[in-house]
Amino acid sequence: MFTGLVQAVGRIVAFDGNALGARLTVDCGGLDLADVAIGDSIACNGCCLTVVALGDGRFDMELSRETLDTVAGFVPGARLNLEKALRAADRLGGHLVTGHVDGAGVVVAVEPVGDNRRLVFQVPAALAKYVARKGSITVNGTSLTVNAVTHDTFAVNLIPHTLGATNLGDLAPGDRVNLEVDLIARYVERMLTGDTGDTPA
Repeated sequence: MFTGLVQAVGRIVAFDGNALGARLTVDCGGLDLADVAIGDSIACNGCCLTVVALGDGRFDMELSRETLDTVAGFVPGARLNLEKALRAADRLGGHLVTGHVDGAGVVVAVEPVGDNRRLVFQVPAALAKYVARKGSITVNGTSLTVNAVTHDTFAVNLIPHTLGATNLGDLAPGDRVNLEVDLIARYVERMLTGDTGDTPA
């Protein structure tokens, strides 16, 4: 479990891929790894991944082909928003984030608003119903408040701190981002619809 408060921005410095997936090495970008052990989880651009090796301010992750085909931003040299897993005694400054990416959104507009920046994203149709004005959403692992919603887009306003402390300041129209919708919205939908969540074997 995570909060969506990015702790550092790292960079993929090695990428060993094949038909089955990839192993990547991430420079931690100042993330404190003193309390991280092999087997621990770190959210990378909002995707919960397992640390498989550690050393010299870097850590290794392994991604399946399904994950690589689903999530955005895992290419050589890419900057990644990083967050260590939430501890029970930590403050919940953002919102409850699982690290399970629901889908990829696309940046459709980037607009300066004084020192701030307004970003508009197109959201997959299957996720649009979970996005509500003044609700929470996770974009590349960053907990954000939704300012406006249409049928298939939403807008957020980023302050200078968020632009500087995450990789969201790098975004341009056409870029793909990882989205995780609000966990509570999913449970509310299931209670209201009676959906059992069963899928065919």
